[in-house]
Amino acid sequence: MDLHLAKNNVTDSLEYPVCSEWNEKPEGSTFHLAHILLVLGFMGGSGFYGLLYMFCFLTLGFFCYSIWSWSDPCTTDSFSWTFALFVFCLAQVVHVSYRLRRVTFEKEFQDLYDYMFKKLGVSLTHYGKIVECCDGDIHTIDKDHCFAMEGKTSIDKLSVLLSGRIRVTVNGEFLHYIHPFQFLDSPEWDSLRPSEEGYFQVTLRADNRCRYVAWRRKKLYLLFAQHRYIAKIFALLVRNDIAEKLFSLNDKAFDIRGFRYDLRLPSFCHGPEPEIENTSESQPLLEESETKPAERDS
Repeated sequence: MDLHLAKNNVTDSLEYPVCSEWNEKPEGSTFHLAHILLVLGFMGGSGFYGLLYMFCFLTLGFFCYSIWSWSDPCTTDSFSWTFALFVFCLAQVVHVSYRLRRVTFEKEFQDLYDYMFKKLGVSLTHYGKIVECCDGDIHTIDKDHCFAMEGKTSIDKLSVLLSGRIRVTVNGEFLHYIHPFQFLDSPEWDSLRPSEEGYFQVTLRADNRCRYVAWRRKKLYLLFAQHRYIAKIFALLVRNDIAEKLFSLNDKAFDIRGFRYDLRLPSFCHGPEPEIENTSESQPLLEESETKPAERDS
């Protein structure tokens, strides 16, 4: 009998308490606001701004949750957890804000990012590594000074013009201009393997005071080995720059008769076909070709 009563007491103690009545009053507005802010926070995206958006809303959400938990003296554990999460999210907001503040550049580097890298979706973090690779240095070329001499200057860097204009010549003949945010030595860079060495086959002279940024060859290849994404970005930019230079040359290539060549089709010349000269050697052949059909008709 005693054993049966003990079993009943154990069963009763293991059962969940039955809710006698539902709470007729809804939770306060702070409770609902906290959950709305948490939902908005978990909708954040990627990247620095996405993280900043997410942790800002999570910080506000857990703060409201902590206020609601503090109002109920029977929810000590709930308050402790929500307040700890509030502090953690607040620390993340400060950390991400500091990193965003640190990823800032000089005006010329910012212009370079906006013109060349931003449209390709390159993040500020990756661009920061690119700037670090050149040590953040900007070089200057005075007017009529040369960036490279034909057959004398070695190919040991990759450079982008930031301001000014560069004249490109070969054997004293003008080829084309290099304008801001174009590579100075993209054809030379693309023509060599990492282990090869070479010299410029053209002369680059400044038409006015120019400023440019340069990455050393070995240091840039080391960056490519560490970050394949950056290597792909530079490959795209360099080859696109080479294509633009070829198209700029397309309108300046003429043969001895004044007809324009299409550099995409080197064997094709934009011009009428040359007429056959009526010489004494070709005249018998023409007469023979005209008499043969008459003989066949007869």
